[in-house]
Amino acid sequence: MQNRTVFTFFKKYSFTGIILIIFLTGCSGASNNPITEDSPGWFDHYFVLTFSNFIKGLASFLGDDYGLSIIVITLFIRLAIMPFMLKQMKNSREMKEKMDIIKPEMNEIKEKYKDKTDADSKMKMQQEMTQLYQKHQLNPIASMGCLPMIIQFPILIAFYYAIRRTPEIASHNFLWFNLGSTDILLTIVAVVVYFLQFKATQLGMDPKQKKQTAFMGLISPIMIGIVSFNAPAALPLYWTVGGLFLIGQTLISRKLHPAK
Repeated sequence: MQNRTVFTFFKKYSFTGIILIIFLTGCSGASNNPITEDSPGWFDHYFVLTFSNFIKGLASFLGDDYGLSIIVITLFIRLAIMPFMLKQMKNSREMKEKMDIIKPEMNEIKEKYKDKTDADSKMKMQQEMTQLYQKHQLNPIASMGCLPMIIQFPILIAFYYAIRRTPEIASHNFLWFNLGSTDILLTIVAVVVYFLQFKATQLGMDPKQKKQTAFMGLISPIMIGIVSFNAPAALPLYWTVGGLFLIGQTLISRKLHPAK
């Protein structure tokens, strides 16, 4: 309990994102067959197929523009999740402010038990930390909030596979690239956007926290680059739009709830 800090939240958030990307990378080879009504599995039938039909239906409405269809659906998903994400960001910022207030008392407790390594002393230290949190009405774990993660993961995973497994997408162009072919320039754009998205999350962090999260911030752009170099351009298009939205979402959150 005593080691819960605001860094734990950022580390958890980044790590969860990495797990999602690894999941997508590792499972894509086994799930690349075109999605149809006959595809087995409840997740394919209710989630992936639904998004695939949504992509095709919207593209048809937009004059067979599958690139624009992917952009619109990506923005729609992010907008739907945005209220939960903004609440999570607000809770995280409030938690950091409260942690800064109680930090002197936390340090006193740690100093008190610094040289005591027996189980009884550790238990007493945890009890005093818990009492300190209760005194200031602070619940670090609850403040992190995992609801946005639970909500968005099945949605984003399903949309990812819908893009990969909808063959109609590959036969269309968008801007300068073919949606079914790898595009190096778009891949670079996606990597840069996600790096900038990470830098946006670091705004307001003290130098020590920035240093601690520096390595974690490189993992997502690198993994996105690796996947995109071997994937149809529709995927880095989806990541680019999503990353740009996340940058705007982070800036909006800081505008609505500035650090005190």
